[in-house]
Amino acid sequence: MTLEIHKSWQPYLQTEFDKAYFKKLADFVKSEYKNETCFPPENQIFNAFNQCHFNDVKVVIIGQDPYHGVGQANGLCFSVNEGIAHPPSLINIFKEIESDLGIPYPKNGNLSRWANQGVLLLNATLTVRAHLAGSHQKKGWELFTNAVIKLISDNKEGVVFLLWGGFAKQKAKLINTKKHCILESGHPSPLSANRGYWFGNKHFSKVNLLLNQKGNKTIAW
Repeated sequence: MTLEIHKSWQPYLQTEFDKAYFKKLADFVKSEYKNETCFPPENQIFNAFNQCHFNDVKVVIIGQDPYHGVGQANGLCFSVNEGIAHPPSLINIFKEIESDLGIPYPKNGNLSRWANQGVLLLNATLTVRAHLAGSHQKKGWELFTNAVIKLISDNKEGVVFLLWGGFAKQKAKLINTKKHCILESGHPSPLSANRGYWFGNKHFSKVNLLLNQKGNKTIAW
């Protein structure tokens, strides 16, 4: 695994890279990519950090696992490459944006356009074996991404964290709510959304309201 991560993150993450757990994780990931089909492509594992630089982070969205189908994952949580059919959770995200902000449903499911505006699209686990959801969980990625959440909390102010679903809500304990805002709702997956835990959360307009109050540029969702 090559540590192709933007220089803005390196001063904050170098101590993690030097820890024993991360070296063990790196060996595991390297072996998996050598011997199995894994996603996202190896050069996109740290895409969330490369497209959203540390100084630009205004919003953090936390996912769980990369998509495990061919051509889907691009290193940004909930995002798929252009031309790829939108997975159910992404469909529900776009439907909520359409309802909340009146923005037409987009054809392109690549969320790079959000990342480039300061939205860190962070999966808790950054890699996965093809067609095996959760296959790279509990190998060290969660320790790393928890450290990322905490360092953002410690070193920045006024960030809006979107915690969707039970898994993401567990990350609230890593965030200093005196400095940052947390918005919680159900997960956009059909199981949660169809039970009434997702639609109508208005998180996208609420984020922009919070950013505006802090004098920050809003997100063009």
